Amino acid sequence: MTDQPARMRGNLGLLSVVAFGVAYMAPAVVTSIFGVIAAGSRGASPTAYLIATGAMLVTGLSYAKMAKVHPSSGSVYTYARKELDSRVGFLAGWALLLDYLFLPMVAWLLQAIYLHAQFPAFPEWAWLVVNVVLATAINVVGLKVADRVNRVLLLGVTALLVVLAVLCVHYGLGHGGTPAAGHAFWNSTGSVSSVTAAAAVAAYAFLGFDAVSTLSEEVRDPRRTIPRSIVLTVLTGGGIFVAISFVMQWAHPGGSFPDENSAGYLVSTTVGGKTFADVANIVSMLGGFASCVAIQASTSRLMFVMGRDGALPRRVFGRLHRKLLTPVTNVLVIGAVGLLAMNLSLADATSFINFGAFLGFTVVNVCVIAYAVRQWRTGTRHPVARYLLLPAAGAVIDVYLITQLGHTAVELGLGWLVIGIAWLAVITRGFRRPAPELHLNPDDENAPATAESPARAFEPAAQPQEN
Repeated sequence: MTDQPARMRGNLGLLSVVAFGVAYMAPAVVTSIFGVIAAGSRGASPTAYLIATGAMLVTGLSYAKMAKVHPSSGSVYTYARKELDSRVGFLAGWALLLDYLFLPMVAWLLQAIYLHAQFPAFPEWAWLVVNVVLATAINVVGLKVADRVNRVLLLGVTALLVVLAVLCVHYGLGHGGTPAAGHAFWNSTGSVSSVTAAAAVAAYAFLGFDAVSTLSEEVRDPRRTIPRSIVLTVLTGGGIFVAISFVMQWAHPGGSFPDENSAGYLVSTTVGGKTFADVANIVSMLGGFASCVAIQASTSRLMFVMGRDGALPRRVFGRLHRKLLTPVTNVLVIGAVGLLAMNLSLADATSFINFGAFLGFTVVNVCVIAYAVRQWRTGTRHPVARYLLLPAAGAVIDVYLITQLGHTAVELGLGWLVIGIAWLAVITRGFRRPAPELHLNPDDENAPATAESPARAFEPAAQPQEN
């Protein structure tokens, strides 16, 4: 249909995009997994987060470089198809879709579990439905509403973390004083191997920083805004994780807990009492809801770009609502997938996501190297350290993180890839043709989309106009 819109509105600024990325990462997760990181690092959780921040920053810089070159909502899917091969791009997008499609399910399931634990009169499945319906409604309306919701909820979570930090410092000064603060970063029981292993787990808290790259078609000046927002999201999230884990580790030295999974609640109760711990749990759940909204929004946009290109059925996934200019069908599909969590355990749901995330991170680093090599061949020289050594280090780190996943996650991830390869064989007629690609007229961002020859290179669209 000639009047079907092909691009989304561009009206978000740097602050909104960074808030979106930080909300996606759910900063309060640092309290939820504090016990796991502290136990693994033997009481040096902030050091583990420092290492994880550095590792994720390397990949974040690669995302920033690619977002500047390719300001499209497709993220790693777009980067790989432009810098490597259309078929590699499809598989990269397919792998990342595994992460993005099931992350909302995990987030909603976590919400339901914790809300039911505090309010047992309301069944877990009912909490799940409430969270899915509310997040879906917000994302159907559009990112302007989602942006406002994210800012309010993120402000509440930030206030909670500030209060928790103050209480932890007050408690730490009265129990061990400043010498105990130094032990939070390193102590005699720790080792390099234990801290780096904990850092691999701590890196999971950063999942989602790359999601801001899916908003490229909805921001002002995407070539400048998206790269800056990616780096700022990693640094902001890392700063929060290091600071909060430090004060919590100060309040509770060492890595021994009655229950590692509930250590965050234990520390909150210790420093602020049960009432504070209960209130903190509610605020954390509100912050988790902001994360749910952000995750669903970014996933729907990745599906839209893949559908718009024909990598997924275009008539279903590659359409925008004419008035709202949001991928409504995709948002509804993600909400429906989230409801499947009623029949899954948290362990089963989370096992789906990590494989695709770290595989996608690896591909982005490889894309930067491929881009630099191509530029060097045409006479444009980029710094070797920034465009070769750093991305190579990032790829190695990401492969290492994949090796730290459990067997179930790897097996599920490989199974998902096999399905993707089978679908790719269908749409490329036995891999003999490039994967489908969309060409947008850069002189008219509102022009109808038309499927061009797959061999024709993608031309960046015009800068989105501010609404």
